[in-house]
Amino acid sequence: MMRNFFSAKNMVMLVWIGAAFAVGYIVNYYNLFNINERIGLEKEVLSSANSQTTVNDLMALVAPHEGYTVKISWGDTGKELVSAGGIDLQKYTQNYTSEKDKQLLAYLTESNMDTITINRENAYFWVNTLWALGLTDQSNVLTDGVMGTEYKNDVGGFASTGGWTLGVKPGKDLFASSEIIPLTSEQEEQVMRVAENVYRPCCGNSVAFPDCNHGMAILGLLSLMARDGYSDEEMYEAALAFNSYWFTSTYVDLAYYFQTKENTSWGKVDPKRALSADFSSAMGYQKIKQQIGTIPGTQTGGASCGA
Repeated sequence: MMRNFFSAKNMVMLVWIGAAFAVGYIVNYYNLFNINERIGLEKEVLSSANSQTTVNDLMALVAPHEGYTVKISWGDTGKELVSAGGIDLQKYTQNYTSEKDKQLLAYLTESNMDTITINRENAYFWVNTLWALGLTDQSNVLTDGVMGTEYKNDVGGFASTGGWTLGVKPGKDLFASSEIIPLTSEQEEQVMRVAENVYRPCCGNSVAFPDCNHGMAILGLLSLMARDGYSDEEMYEAALAFNSYWFTSTYVDLAYYFQTKENTSWGKVDPKRALSADFSSAMGYQKIKQQIGTIPGTQTGGASCGA
């Protein structure tokens, strides 16, 4: 029996069977490879097709149309700011001419405002108004910080001082010139503590060194919130929201990073961490940008540091 099994005829048959099996294996492997390649390509095309939706979804999370509202005892803050020369009401009226802008001007002439809502339409108004407030108000961040000590004799040389053109006085003369938001020593310490951890993508400095308009604007916001008894965490949340309306494309990128690299949705990101130098400073953001590249559908352009 064994001799018959290894006969020439049987051996030829075994060779043919083996060859057929090998060819079938190669063909199946090739087809499987092509299928996987096609699946990958389809995913890539699908991702590209849905990229605009992804960007729009992220924008809705980062800077929603309805805006972000913080309760603030605004009272006579606007009036005092105008009285101190921080804002020239005539220049403001000429600069803000739409009907919505005219409604916002009530923050400078009336005393019954108790909330601030920032959205995509009024972000420019609030960066300027809070800028003027942060610049003019007497704050330890200004007087005891880097600008008021190391640069005391050249304080007018920064974008946040020399760049302010909507006041009655030059920015260097407005610098910490009027007590508009009275704070206790504990509240001053809170503002400094939070300011040291809040960065913005236009430069490498924290709000404790507010050398640009956005830094000065966040300083004004933090001072208002400290006066009204907000916690550090609430102040970080608000600062991130305001930054997100001023630098929307930047924070869309950061939201994409957290979602794809850390599997964390934007709403669950710790605001303090998002505002840190690792993410919100110019250098930190660029490192993140190198990791994620350009999200298809993202609009280019950034916020200006001028009035």
